Amino acid sequence: MTKTKKTEFRPNDFVVYPAHGVGKIMSIEEQEIAGLKLELFVISFEKDKMTLRVPTNKATEVGMRSLSSPDIVTKALETLKGKAKVKRAMWSRRAQEYEQKINSGDLLSIAEVVRDLHRNDDQREQSYSERQLYEAALERLTREVAAVSGTDEARAAKTVDEVLVSRAA
Repeated sequence: MTKTKKTEFRPNDFVVYPAHGVGKIMSIEEQEIAGLKLELFVISFEKDKMTLRVPTNKATEVGMRSLSSPDIVTKALETLKGKAKVKRAMWSRRAQEYEQKINSGDLLSIAEVVRDLHRNDDQREQSYSERQLYEAALERLTREVAAVSGTDEARAAKTVDEVLVSRAA
């Protein structure tokens, strides 16, 4: 991993912020906070109607990154085809691990969560918390697939869904 220079992100770039998924840099602004001049990325997460200001010098530290390459997206979709790997640990422990993977911002880890929590219609019911984690992971994955492939979320969701449905039961 190379140290990224703060100039690597520019307005109108899509970026991935670990805790929130795909956002778009609207601008870079200067603000004075507690007597210090800070340069901030203004990132909009349209879907969540949320704006985040991230100091440019902290962006890489907090794990902000550029969108995944098409290669990584392909790998993530391949991951979905795999067989679910569900550990025998207690649900609370597994849920914690899933949450860490989702918030890592790492597309392959997020794809693993989607794969492991995906249920076909004929499989047992998901608990509420399982479904919450599944939907969070699915949404992150879908948004990034959409942003990388330059399509809308609906089309990306269809792609992801087709992969999940096609995988061997």
